[in-house]
Amino acid sequence: MSEISQRFDTIAGAFAQRVNAVPADAWGNPSPCDGWVARDIVRHVTEWIPAFFNGSAGLSLPADVSVDDDPVGAWAVLHTSLAAALADPDVASREFDGPPGRMSVEQSIDMIVTGDLLIHTWDLARATGLDETLDAVEAKRMLEGIEPYDEMLRSSGHYGPRVAVAPDADDTTKLIAFMGRNPIPESRGPASVDA
Repeated sequence: MSEISQRFDTIAGAFAQRVNAVPADAWGNPSPCDGWVARDIVRHVTEWIPAFFNGSAGLSLPADVSVDDDPVGAWAVLHTSLAAALADPDVASREFDGPPGRMSVEQSIDMIVTGDLLIHTWDLARATGLDETLDAVEAKRMLEGIEPYDEMLRSSGHYGPRVAVAPDADDTTKLIAFMGRNPIPESRGPASVDA
């Protein structure tokens, strides 16, 4: 298993744990993403990921399980398909031209899917009262990777305003605040829905 596959496995697995643990009556809870409920977080990832990879990379990621009827099943089908793509060397190494430039399926999943799942794991947990803990190594890695692009990311419209936190806050808290979410449990400020 490649480093990218391992990272995806860790982060997508944590997202799956939260999806599977959402109480049936919590799918309509407001999320930290302005205008979204918990179910919309799963809708977001199960809609944009297949649309992107099926169109740009020529994959056949299924998107036929209704999030409204079965959010757990919708994520499970996509999760299995992404893991299978990463496990197949021919698919994982396939190059295609996408918005970030020419890269392999594996590199693209690492760049745009894994980070999205990391942040949305926190969003789903916050919305539904589940464990908000993120993998500390991956939170630090992502924070270090995106901080140099603060101004560019902010101007893209995909990120809400950065929330101020203590300088000695842990990396997960800093990452969540960077993304425009308020990491303080008592407050649910609106955040961007695209990140």
